[in-house]
Amino acid sequence: MLPSELIQELATLTAENRKGAEALFAAEVALAEAEHELDTIEQKAFIKAQGTVADRTALSKLEAADARLQRDLRKAEANRVRMKIKGLETAIMAVATQAKLVQTETRI
Repeated sequence: MLPSELIQELATLTAENRKGAEALFAAEVALAEAEHELDTIEQKAFIKAQGTVADRTALSKLEAADARLQRDLRKAEANRVRMKIKGLETAIMAVATQAKLVQTETRI
């Protein structure tokens, strides 16, 4: 790879990594909102249910199943963004290493 190509690749990866930080924040906000919604639905269902504590707990979990699914999906989304950021950071380090090798070779 030419030095100019390495610089361009590094700039592209760095810009993508910055977007990743914003995407991670958005994903974490969505996860927090989904967890709040799950807690609210589950607690309201528990309060209105009748029977033993075990029955009320089971009924509240059943009623909150869709909210739990949404929470789990938001959690998976946040994890996916984290993995993408780690991949970008690894790629940035690899390109930076290549740039240093090219720089060393041009000095020789």
